Amino acid sequence: MLVPRLTRHHINTMPDGSDTFQISVVPAISQIDAGDWDGCAGTNNPFVSHAFLLALEQSGAVKPETGWMAQHLTVKDANNRLLGVMMLYLKGNSLGEYVFDHGWADAYERAGGAYYPKLLSAVPFTPVTGPKIMINGALEPGLATQIRLQLAQGALSLAKQLGVSSLHINFLEEIDVNALGQLGFIPRIGLQYHWQNNGYESFADFLAALSSRKRKAILKERRAVHESGVEIEILTGPDILESHWDKMFEFYMDTSQRKWGRAYLNREFFSSIGRTMSDKTLLIMAKQNGEIIAGALNLIGEDAIYGRYWGCNKQVQFLHFEVCYHQAIEVAISMGLSRVEAGAQGEHKISRGYLPTITRSAHWIADAGFCDAISDFTKREALAVEHEKSLLMEESPYRKS
Repeated sequence: MLVPRLTRHHINTMPDGSDTFQISVVPAISQIDAGDWDGCAGTNNPFVSHAFLLALEQSGAVKPETGWMAQHLTVKDANNRLLGVMMLYLKGNSLGEYVFDHGWADAYERAGGAYYPKLLSAVPFTPVTGPKIMINGALEPGLATQIRLQLAQGALSLAKQLGVSSLHINFLEEIDVNALGQLGFIPRIGLQYHWQNNGYESFADFLAALSSRKRKAILKERRAVHESGVEIEILTGPDILESHWDKMFEFYMDTSQRKWGRAYLNREFFSSIGRTMSDKTLLIMAKQNGEIIAGALNLIGEDAIYGRYWGCNKQVQFLHFEVCYHQAIEVAISMGLSRVEAGAQGEHKISRGYLPTITRSAHWIADAGFCDAISDFTKREALAVEHEKSLLMEESPYRKS
């Protein structure tokens, strides 16, 4: 059982005992100023924003009782200026992570160890690549590199102080992979499906880049949805009402219970992001005879649309593809965004223009013998993932150059 850490405390990672930088463990995102946090997180990725993480914690979706105890790291200078942050959680399970280590946990515990609790740096319930070690955007490059190292070392120090089995950093940006490797982290890769905007000015431009057979298939799907009497409504900002969140939560619960058997989020979370992140929120809703029958929740970054949740209460052929994939592409093109990230799983995404893309994570294992075993496994796994990607790319719908 996780025991909440009620007050912030400090860790010293400076080998000479220097107090030039102070690294603190903060047990709630609400204890960190939103402007300071976002000054490190930046504006590119909505999932690492203070508002999104606060919605998760304050709604109760993220708390010790659900296996997520916040242990966020901050680095400040002698003038109390925030130089960097790292989202971090003490985890009592491996639920809601999307980089699966259940096999590792089973092997560790069969060998007589206690795999949980562990430490995790990731956005809860969100398999989206983005910054996890986040640096104040005003810092010059040399200091930024130093602070990045301080945060990584701080997380390692905390893992050792707590005596946990492991420390995991999921859906990493490439900038952090090599640095973490130097600290003994094991790299791991996975696959997702992303659509890339190759300068298209319209959906028709995108279709023109596809082979004739794939282009005709998509047109057939879209025509079938239209002929079924479905109308699509695109909502963002103040156009999103509580009634829309009622429907979206209904869809989310239905899909969660059928597909995963577990719903991680609650109704308050949806209202919370509606209040604080409506400009970053995109709802694609499908109506038939004036009734909303399906919907998809997306978030909008500076350069991407991120598809997150989908659901329906009426089956219409091809509706899922229209609401989740085709409409997202149309919106991305109209907004001049470079990609749509549709997440993992589902080879059906390839024929609709979403191609396999490598994702990255890094893992530190305390036990030397188990660390060697995991390292060997991830090397062999990486070969299989790369091979799978090559095979999947042969199914690309795009015309050959």
